[in-house]
Amino acid sequence: MSIDSYRSTITRLKKEKANLEKDLACERKKSSQLQGDISSLSQSITSSTSLSTQQSKRRQIDLKHKDLAQCHKKIADLETRVSVKMADIYRNLQSLEQAEKQKQKKQDQEQNKRAQEQKKRDTHAKLRQDEELRHVRTVTRETEKQAQLKRQLTDSRLVIDLARLPEKIKVLFVASNPIDQNQLRLDEEIRLITQKIRASEYRDSVDLVSSWAVRSSDFLQALNEYKPYVVHFSGHGSSSDELVFQTDDGKTKLVSKEAIVTTMKTFNDNIRVVIFNACFSSNQAKAVTQHVDAAIGMNDSIGDWAARVFAAQFYSAVGFGRSIKQAFDQGLAALLMEGIPEEDTPVLFTRDGIDPEDIILIRPPGLVVSDY
Repeated sequence: MSIDSYRSTITRLKKEKANLEKDLACERKKSSQLQGDISSLSQSITSSTSLSTQQSKRRQIDLKHKDLAQCHKKIADLETRVSVKMADIYRNLQSLEQAEKQKQKKQDQEQNKRAQEQKKRDTHAKLRQDEELRHVRTVTRETEKQAQLKRQLTDSRLVIDLARLPEKIKVLFVASNPIDQNQLRLDEEIRLITQKIRASEYRDSVDLVSSWAVRSSDFLQALNEYKPYVVHFSGHGSSSDELVFQTDDGKTKLVSKEAIVTTMKTFNDNIRVVIFNACFSSNQAKAVTQHVDAAIGMNDSIGDWAARVFAAQFYSAVGFGRSIKQAFDQGLAALLMEGIPEEDTPVLFTRDGIDPEDIILIRPPGLVVSDY
């Protein structure tokens, strides 16, 4: 029952109680009058010598006693009804008090909730402001690095390296999403990567191809067929340094780190960079740098959205001619910009003696040695 209903009920009960008390007062007055009449009649009997008069008085007294008995009965009934009304009023007053307390408690909870939400919004705004400031600092540092890189282009070693870069690189996107694993949005990942590459400055220099529902034999077939410059594995990884491929019936097949390293070794004539966009893949990434220039892996589990955001921004930076180190850092910055607290999960490894700042995958179109 609502608070208004309780108040309405209490008001009605009080009116009914007042009416009963009014009736009770009338009956009590009537009882007093009857008792007075009986007393007067009794006195008049003793003073009268007429037998007939005495008999008449006694009959009147008997009638008065009957009326008095009925009056007492009404008084008792009214007193009971008044008591019941008082109990009803008391019970409803208690219910009203409880309802008001509950309402106040709810209002206090809502007020606390609004205060917490406001505090959360304020905290989020502060965090976003801090992230934006960090992003500005990151962009400033990258701009300074680019200026330094331009100054270093007069270095003959770097000029030769740039000149030897292919005019177009092939990125092989290898997807494995077994039906007995948590399903990943790999289609969304390649969509974002494609979108970022198409929006980059050197979009025509990146050829993105894909191989889906990959089995072990499919992986080797794709590496032979496409001869990729960059291999990007997207799927699941295990805490035992294994990648999750698929069986013929679409279920999990674990492939060991040693098998992956051996595979990269046999294709190290064309593969330069490997990205393992899978959980617990940092050891694989570190191991394959015996045979390729650079590799990226994850040192812990990584969320599906985080993996997509990191990969998309990494290839965007590559498409703008950034170095592997700069592309990696931009991927981390993208995680921070999206408010995803997983910037410590991706890890970049390079072959001994190689600086990731020196690894640039795309040769700017039209570049010749004489330009520098």
